[in-house]
Amino acid sequence: APLPSGVPFLRWRLRLHPRLRLRRASAVARPDRDPNPLTLPDQVPQAGPYDIVGLKKNGVQEGVYRKLRLGKYEPQATLDLHRVRLVEARDRVYLFIQESQQNGLRTVLISHGKGEHSERPALLKSYVLFWLEQFEQVLAFHSAPANRGGAGVTLALLLTLALHRYRHRHRRRCRRGHVIRRCGSHCCCCWSR
Repeated sequence: APLPSGVPFLRWRLRLHPRLRLRRASAVARPDRDPNPLTLPDQVPQAGPYDIVGLKKNGVQEGVYRKLRLGKYEPQATLDLHRVRLVEARDRVYLFIQESQQNGLRTVLISHGKGEHSERPALLKSYVLFWLEQFEQVLAFHSAPANRGGAGVTLALLLTLALHRYRHRHRRRCRRGHVIRRCGSHCCCCWSR
């Protein structure tokens, strides 16, 4: 398009395209390298809408994996990815797993849906499963039992940080459920030892 007469090129361009100015400012503020290590390949192993899927990495005891598979562990956090685009879902999954691990959570639930009515069935489900395999923090995952969402939901078991393991190990409770300090044998309101 020809430039209007009397208007410097840069001013005309910024005045005409405020979205372009915002995009450039955010690109400058963003680091060159994406901190999210999850990849977004064109093809991933395809899971069906009703497939029950799971993975147990080395070091996870069979009993722990069985309890996860049967839904015996109560999810401590939930992420809902219904009606979310693939690129945004990638970022949400990454942030959710990072924050969950930093907060010392052990079991999380990711609701991705079955995707049976999608153009490409179970596309988001397939990508979520692929991403969970890429995470070092995810020790195991499995489709949730039917009472928690079935094939449209995945339960994930996370690696806890050493600090959170230490705190949990040294926390005991009295008969009334009050936390007992490590150095004491009773809490402030219970006199029984």
